[in-house]
Amino acid sequence: MKHRIVVAVTGASGSIYARQLLNKLAACKEQLDEVAVVLTENAKTVWQTELNNTEYQDIPFKCYTQQDFHAPFASGSGRFNTMIIIPCSMGTLGRIATGISNDLITRATDVILKERRRLICVVRETPYNLMHIKNMETVTLAGGIICPATPSFYSLPATIEEVAATVVDRVLDLAGIDIQTYRWGTDSKSKGE
Repeated sequence: MKHRIVVAVTGASGSIYARQLLNKLAACKEQLDEVAVVLTENAKTVWQTELNNTEYQDIPFKCYTQQDFHAPFASGSGRFNTMIIIPCSMGTLGRIATGISNDLITRATDVILKERRRLICVVRETPYNLMHIKNMETVTLAGGIICPATPSFYSLPATIEEVAATVVDRVLDLAGIDIQTYRWGTDSKSKGE
């Protein structure tokens, strides 16, 4: 079965994760039926600040505005099976945890959770306060997956892109996408591209 994925990019720090995820999804098109993207206005500002470009304007997938409730994934009948929020701000996480559907991202997460589909929140904050932790617990209990943007180093990443890839590759694994990446306990040192 091919995947139908929603990717949401919020204004949390970590635009490199969103860029890498979108690039890797574009390289896996044979496994995908559809990818839809929502970027907040803050996400665009942070992207420009952190990556020093406006490449988000050239995303190779259909993009939707935050207020486009006619997007197919705003309803369970749209049959998108996975939603990835990368990076996921704590404000977005809090709205998800309390069931506030005030824009397309939070409406789509509500749909994904009520339909018992896969929600992956790549949270990007440090340190966490108690409200963050309780919101992560609530989303987890509702069926979501909290995947902190915490890189690993056992694959010996040599560049910032390779460091970010350790998070993005875990997200792709969680989403059920078949990728080539470093696997612990194997002789292979192959890294995701």
